[in-house]
Amino acid sequence: MITVILCAAGKGTRAKTPQNKVLHELNGMPVLCHSLSAFMPFAGEILVACRKADEARVRAILSPFPCARTVRGGATRGESVFRALKEAKGDMVLIHDAARPFVTQKIIKDCIESVKKYGSAVAAVPLSDTVAHAFKGCIADMPPRKSLYALQTPQGFFTKDILSAYEKAFGEGRGGDFTDDSGVYAAYLGKPHIIAGDVCNRKLTYAGDFMPAERVGFGVDTHAFAHQDEIDMGIARLNLNYITLGGVVIPSDRAIEAHSDGDVLAHALMDALLSAIGERDIGYHFPDSDPKYKGANSMQLLSIVMEMVRIKGFAVKNASISILCEQPRLSPYIEGMRNNLRAALCCGDVAVAAGTNEKLGYIGEGRGITCYALVLLQSNRR
Repeated sequence: MITVILCAAGKGTRAKTPQNKVLHELNGMPVLCHSLSAFMPFAGEILVACRKADEARVRAILSPFPCARTVRGGATRGESVFRALKEAKGDMVLIHDAARPFVTQKIIKDCIESVKKYGSAVAAVPLSDTVAHAFKGCIADMPPRKSLYALQTPQGFFTKDILSAYEKAFGEGRGGDFTDDSGVYAAYLGKPHIIAGDVCNRKLTYAGDFMPAERVGFGVDTHAFAHQDEIDMGIARLNLNYITLGGVVIPSDRAIEAHSDGDVLAHALMDALLSAIGERDIGYHFPDSDPKYKGANSMQLLSIVMEMVRIKGFAVKNASISILCEQPRLSPYIEGMRNNLRAALCCGDVAVAAGTNEKLGYIGEGRGITCYALVLLQSNRR
């Protein structure tokens, strides 16, 4: 049987949440629920090490998980793990930080197989940044990066082995010297075996880490085609030879009536992005009453919106756009639009579709053009 120990006895003060950070909601569920759900298919029992102050709340969260129960945590992570190990019934134990809710099924499976084969398993990822030892604010030494790893959890062992190592550590008064279980194992038993972790398997530490991992935004925009007499009188802008969609200039015998360049696709997409990050619409940020936006390049305005998205801590995961227009025919220009949007959104997954309205309504009658945009954002702070 496999015992899973979830370390949840910290306060999470750096996260600045009003409660223990693993009780804080992430994507509509407490962080602890995400970690519990990840390990349920593999666990014979789950022991959640928690503080006395959190025990009632944790037990309520555990109610849908029949194999899970609480263990009173200690003053340090090591003490919490040691207490849980003494109650573990499984012959194999996987020890995991409850504040790592993005652990994958592959990591868990690889961890189990590594323990069976090598007696230990430590999820880790190679460092991608150059690291340095510092002394008094200066770089003292830079160890070779190729041999350095960032250690994660889960960390797996045969229960009797890691319990024995913890007993020796606490027996020698060294229980607080180790920041994770692999350190205890290395000090008393041998060299722990590394398995491939995942950069997404990160520990939630700061307030920004708790923003929703994904957000959806929807935008719609409509522009009318200008009438000839309006153009002749100077009421509606532009020339009769083209329209602009997604930054692509498309020959047309009718002009778009607009204050800017009338790029209805870019406008719908901007509104979708703004809605996803909780901002007001493009009419608020780029009002048509402001002369500086007269004839503005909408793709340049889109770059401003994208900077707002980045500042909020998100990146575009995918975008889907649908254009309804009777004339001109847009199919020859779709790929150009997609290429422009891929570059603007820094995202390869962009779909653009175009269709008519079967001669119905203002679109079918050739009086206007409408565009719908749907975007999925993902946190870039994960």
